[in-house]
Amino acid sequence: MYLGDGTITRHGSSGRDHFGLHIYLDSAYPDLIEECAGVLSGLLGTRIGRYRRKDSDCLRLTSYSPFWPEVFPQHGPGKKHEREIKLEDWQQEIADEHPKWLIRGLIHSDGSRCLNTFSVELKGGPKEYTYPRYFFTNYSADIRRIFCDACDLVGIRWSRSNWRNISVSHRNSVALLDSFVGPKS
Repeated sequence: MYLGDGTITRHGSSGRDHFGLHIYLDSAYPDLIEECAGVLSGLLGTRIGRYRRKDSDCLRLTSYSPFWPEVFPQHGPGKKHEREIKLEDWQQEIADEHPKWLIRGLIHSDGSRCLNTFSVELKGGPKEYTYPRYFFTNYSADIRRIFCDACDLVGIRWSRSNWRNISVSHRNSVALLDSFVGPKS
């Protein structure tokens, strides 16, 4: 979730800086919000603040700790797609051991499952086909690569729809994603 919808900010000017980890989520998905809050509070045992903007459906989960930059060393100035995002060796070991969790978090933050419908002209007239597919959309080539590497580990067949979209439409791969990603709720 951090790679897609998260940021870290620095707070305090005393000898001990604190950092805020902020994850931005759509309030239309309360189960996803609760799951994310539970994981965050379990990481460092910190309290989770919930903040909702009055003019949007965005909910921000926030947790303060001096250790967030160590947990997420990808933190840095600027937008994620304008700087290098690389997993540290210890993070890569976790990603390799649990690629399904990584894929799930990335899809829930920057992905979707939808039905693709198209028509084909046949001898007997037009025929319409509909099939499910997943998209993962991110401006960062590094984050797209992290997603694709995890898909490769699990055996998910993916393709590039365009420079920022990864598509999974092969029937067996969609079924595999369905088995562990689950709907946003």
